[in-house]
Amino acid sequence: MARIVMKFGGTSVADLDRIRNVAARVKREVEAGHQVAVVVSAMAGVTNQLVKWCQDLSPLHDAREYDTVVATGEQVTTGLTAIALQAIGVDARSWQGWQVPIVTDQAHGKARVEHIDGSVLIERMEAGQVPVIAGFQGIENQRHRITTLGRGGSDLSAVAIAAAVKADRCDIYTDVDGIYTTDPRIVPRARKLERISFEEMLELASVGAKVLQTRSVELAMKLGVRVQVVSSFEDKPGSLVVDEDEIVEQPVVSGIAYSRDDAKVTLRRLPDRPGVAAKVFGALAKANVNVDMIVQNIGADGMTDMTFTVGKADLARAQDVIGKAREELGFEALLADPDVAKISVVGIGMRSHAGVANTMFKALAEKGINIQVISTSEIKVSVLVAADYTELAVRALHSAYGLDAPA
Repeated sequence: MARIVMKFGGTSVADLDRIRNVAARVKREVEAGHQVAVVVSAMAGVTNQLVKWCQDLSPLHDAREYDTVVATGEQVTTGLTAIALQAIGVDARSWQGWQVPIVTDQAHGKARVEHIDGSVLIERMEAGQVPVIAGFQGIENQRHRITTLGRGGSDLSAVAIAAAVKADRCDIYTDVDGIYTTDPRIVPRARKLERISFEEMLELASVGAKVLQTRSVELAMKLGVRVQVVSSFEDKPGSLVVDEDEIVEQPVVSGIAYSRDDAKVTLRRLPDRPGVAAKVFGALAKANVNVDMIVQNIGADGMTDMTFTVGKADLARAQDVIGKAREELGFEALLADPDVAKISVVGIGMRSHAGVANTMFKALAEKGINIQVISTSEIKVSVLVAADYTELAVRALHSAYGLDAPA
């Protein structure tokens, strides 16, 4: 007997037939003798609609009220899934984030999980009941308001709950049957990975791979939660995210990721003096705006240009924050460009192989793709390019690193 957390994303619970399919999968695990907890997302498209309503009313809406609105999608799904399970003879009960409770900090819209007491969930599971838990949401630690964990936060909920109930495995059910070397919709010859390390998956998720949310992988790596990505619609082997030591042969490059969710911000003619960068990024941090790639040009005449990227959803807030600080910062102009894409090459093998970046730059140059910004880590190289070149860049790099499956 194993203790398993099964997480189902929005496409897996998109309508009543798919919710019935979820219930049938859960019942199979229960009948196999396993203790099961279920984590669900909102039905496909629901969260997008709720977010749009908030943005249409006010682009700079109160994040606390935003959380109140967008958390409702998961509440509906938990109730429907519990009803579907009960209808086929499985003892199930819905749980909202505040009922567990999933305690978070106060960063509304992108809260971090601080604590989950899994004792009551364990009691229910040992008694044969299936808890159906709302992903994506929690309750903040002081004023007890509803919080949400950021887009894709149901993955984070599932991993955190798996750790809290000491689960043997956390299965993430989605509309793909595993983790691929890149998006198969762009590169039909992309290959499914049987195993990938936590570190590689963390980098891929952080730079745009949509299979798992970044913070969920980070938490899984920290807490040692084995994660499996499997299809909700096909009975096929999935992909395991495991410790690096479990991977016998480590390829130089494991995958190519892309993200169209970034926007580029440039501050023209910013005074080139100590502390100016701290003021810029301190103001953004205070507003809970995450900054990713950063480039500062060599100063001339006491002035410099600084370019950085933020999430496209945070662009209006970033412009507002920086605009209000213009007099203090002393820059000449703020330029924003949302029509960019971040393309990344990831692989543990980069640690011991030279020339990985050069292969990337050469492949893009041969396709006439201009690189706007570059950033690197030990196992990743990312570039920012014009959004129109996204698919061309991904296909070129997938071939350049020999990742294409045999024809």
